[in-house]
Amino acid sequence: MNLLVIGGSGRLGRALLGKGTAATYHRRPADVPGVRWYSLDIRNRDDTLTLLRRLRPAVVVNAAFAQHDWATTADGATHVAAAVADVGARLVHVSSDAVFGGRAEPYDERCSPDPATPYGAAKAAAETAVKGLVPAVVIARTSLIVGGGDSVHERRVHDLVSGAVDGALFTDDVRCPVHVTDLAAALLELATSPFSGIHHVAGPDALSRHELGVLIARRDGLDPTRLRAARRAEAGPPGPLVVKLDCAMTRTRLSTRLRGAREFL
Repeated sequence: MNLLVIGGSGRLGRALLGKGTAATYHRRPADVPGVRWYSLDIRNRDDTLTLLRRLRPAVVVNAAFAQHDWATTADGATHVAAAVADVGARLVHVSSDAVFGGRAEPYDERCSPDPATPYGAAKAAAETAVKGLVPAVVIARTSLIVGGGDSVHERRVHDLVSGAVDGALFTDDVRCPVHVTDLAAALLELATSPFSGIHHVAGPDALSRHELGVLIARRDGLDPTRLRAARRAEAGPPGPLVVKLDCAMTRTRLSTRLRGAREFL
């Protein structure tokens, strides 16, 4: 497809790239052969519009990520959506389970955001903006992205086991990890599908961050007993505890199989 990946140099963005794909980067392009790279700061509305008018992509996947920057997460997503609407492209917007404040029951695609963190609020604001600008948008909420050995979660486990950093993994902070290649395949499938609206794209296994860390350590031949356990409710930082994405509806629309962390690790 005539695809443009916004945030193509990031962990998820790189998994979306193929020969002939166009992609943007903020600081530096990734070393992926056959990709056409363009420098872009999506916080700049005019530059974003100029690039999309120049490239005229059929499909845009916004995988840009800056967790502590409202201007990128909310404003930047708005600028991308406005540019997509201008050129008449298809938009897949990657969102997050951070839009939810946490509860025992899973959240399905019909649940409205109730964020408990600034990042979650920015992601929720972005969802509202892109839906208003591109009514046929696919909004794909996902969870912890793992795989390939170089995700932030995998690197942290190695650092904790080696003693390079001090810290603990929480036993009461529960998410639904997804493998980066499964997520990328699902996003590309949704991009060429007739569907629109909210989709939940995560793994079926709900795991605490400590359980996830133990699985990563065992896969990599590390000693999992070196991973100290703690409770987020007691040690902080503040934020949602149990956030489980119910992906049942989305799975009925996908041929891509979303594996659980217990399988892919």
